[in-house]
Amino acid sequence: MIGLGPMGRAMVRAYLAAGHPVTVWNRTASRADELVEAGATRAATPAEAVAASPLVLLSLTHYGAMYEILGHVGDALAGKVIVNLSSDTPQASRDAAVWLAERGAELLVGGIMVPAEVVGTDGAYVFYSGPRSAFEAHEPTLRVIGRADHRGSDPALAQLFYQALVHVFVTTLAAFVQGAALLGTAGVTAREYAPLADELVQLARSSFAEAAGNIDAGDHPDEGASAQMMAVGVDHIAGAVAAAGQDVALPAAVKSLYDRMIAAGYGKDSWTRMIDVIRTRPA
Repeated sequence: MIGLGPMGRAMVRAYLAAGHPVTVWNRTASRADELVEAGATRAATPAEAVAASPLVLLSLTHYGAMYEILGHVGDALAGKVIVNLSSDTPQASRDAAVWLAERGAELLVGGIMVPAEVVGTDGAYVFYSGPRSAFEAHEPTLRVIGRADHRGSDPALAQLFYQALVHVFVTTLAAFVQGAALLGTAGVTAREYAPLADELVQLARSSFAEAAGNIDAGDHPDEGASAQMMAVGVDHIAGAVAAAGQDVALPAAVKSLYDRMIAAGYGKDSWTRMIDVIRTRPA
């Protein structure tokens, strides 16, 4: 394991608890102290860490750090499977696969979908992409940190699934906070608001399957939630936030999508027709 931030340390603890020998390396060597006391082996250099096992896991800030660390290990990469669990762009994953292949290694890209405290539990799951043979060879080991979900041979796929789902997560959290701020202007506590927001999120979730069918079919019939109708509500939200003197960036962004739909002549279609304006960056 190379990279001992909170996620890296959580993975090492899970592997040690499962009885796996683990060699660790981190730029700040002291981060390994607790893990070494628990049974991990400290590598003096990245090359020593890579040489210790056919499976090398990276938990770094971004893919650039991989090049900085592994760019000096020489022939140690040959024959290794590198599992990069760092977040970056999909293209960064494709580029990394080429770079590692030139050095005789295979890349599995991973996207961990839970926080560090959930790693190694039944609730943890990780998206992977890259060579199926490499995944199958190491799936029992990868399964220790969470359910291993291989999504295809394209290295970018794990990043795409990760980014798409985290986008839903972080945008929902931001909308929740925006709602708390708006209600706070009338003295309503966030605690009072939270269960109501939770109920509404469940309602939104119930629409995903039907919306996905519309998007995949390219058919967007108005079934009571036309873009025109939704745009009116979004406009009112943006107006309320502005009148409260609060940051309008989030509702303004949503409003811009509906405005573009209507400008494109999609006002009478379902809100799912938004996919057509999202697929094209505005001028």
